[in-house]
This record gives sequence, structure tokens and C-alpha cells, in this order.
Amino acid sequence: MQTMETRRWRLKGPEMEGPIARWYARVRGSKSQIEDYRNQAVQLTAGVPDGARVLEVASGPGYLSIEMARLRRLDVTALDISHTFVEIGSNSARREGVSVDFQQGDAAKMPFAADSFDFIVCQAAFKNFTLPRTALGEIHRVLRSGGTAVIQDMSHDATHVAIEEEVKGMDLGRLSAFMTKATLERLRNRAYSPLQFELLVAESPFQTCEITTAGIGLEVRLTKQGANDDDHDS
Repeated sequence: MQTMETRRWRLKGPEMEGPIARWYARVRGSKSQIEDYRNQAVQLTAGVPDGARVLEVASGPGYLSIEMARLRRLDVTALDISHTFVEIGSNSARREGVSVDFQQGDAAKMPFAADSFDFIVCQAAFKNFTLPRTALGEIHRVLRSGGTAVIQDMSHDATHVAIEEEVKGMDLGRLSAFMTKATLERLRNRAYSPLQFELLVAESPFQTCEITTAGIGLEVRLTKQGANDDDHDS
């Protein structure tokens, strides 16, 4: 749906680079949040077989990718459009002694061959994609048949109270907490509701999905049914 994609392009702000990216990395890198990423890495990959190729789309500072790699059983690749985030993630992985292939690139035009990954995850980023339908098509293209993609993001239906509770759990200083809450309130306007996501997926090569909600977020699970699916995204 080109009209949706054009509208979101106008709403999209500048990419996170330089000082803004480094501030975000610090905010998301508190001890309690790293522990959350560690738990998420275990939960998300529980059903993923050893040796599987895993891709995190829009990985940001790369904390989740690093924690997935720390499990020492997966081949992890991380993709982000921000040069600063790729640099931060690469340096962090090296410092932590884990192997993650950080690459710079656009979710709407991924630098990977078709059928490259067994599992794909995208956290807190899909609402920012300028071409969401094309990004879904790319996720479908690089995912192997039978593979699963999980998109976790903020829900447009998130309440003010839920946002406050989310920020309280981030273990931030007063100023960072204030800025983070203001950012989340603004990002909610850009986020999808479960119904909007269902409609978007229905127009993608995946066609169907499973959506669950909790707190301020939603989780979308997508499965690539087979190599002969009708890929009607453009």
C-alpha cells in the first residue's frame, strides 16, 4: 500500500547517529536492561536449533544480538541502518568476547541472499520503518522456509500508565527517565495497533500472523510457509 508507506516517510525523523545514538546506547545499556536482554535471548531462541543462523533486524546498539551470541550455539548477524550503532555493537561484541556479524544496511533492502536465516527478530524498531510493507517482504525473502520471524514493538494502544510503569522498570536516572518517557509517548503515535499490524501482514507475503500484547508492547509471530508462497509484495 504505497499511500501508507509514503505517509510514514513524511513522519520519519532522522536516523540515530552520533551523540543521539550514543545517548540511546547508554540509556538502553543499564545493568537491569542488559539482564532483560539476556532473559529475552534465552526465551526468544528456546525453540531455535543449535547452529541456526539468526538475524536481528534494526539491532540498535546490539545488546540483544550480543546476548544471543553469548549462548554459544547460534550464528548471529545484526543489521542496522545507523553507522554509529554498527560501530557501537561491533565494539561491544569484541569487548564481551562474542561473535556477532554487525552489518550496516536498510531493512527495506537487506544485503543478504534469499533463504539465509532460520530465525529473525526485530525489537522496538518496526514502527520507525519508512517502508514497512517492503521491510516485511524483505524479512520473508531472507527467511528460510519453515523459519520464524518475531517482531516486538510498542503498541499504539499503550496507555500513559503502562508507559510510566515501563520506564520505572528501566533503572534510569531522573533526567533519562523523563526523556525516555517523553520519547515513548511520542513514539506511541507512530506505533501500530494489533489490528493495523494484522492488515499490514495480510498484504505481505506472510499473509497471516499471531499477535499477543503485554504492557506497552505487542509481539507479532510470522512463519514462512514454503518456497512457493506467492510473494506479491513490491
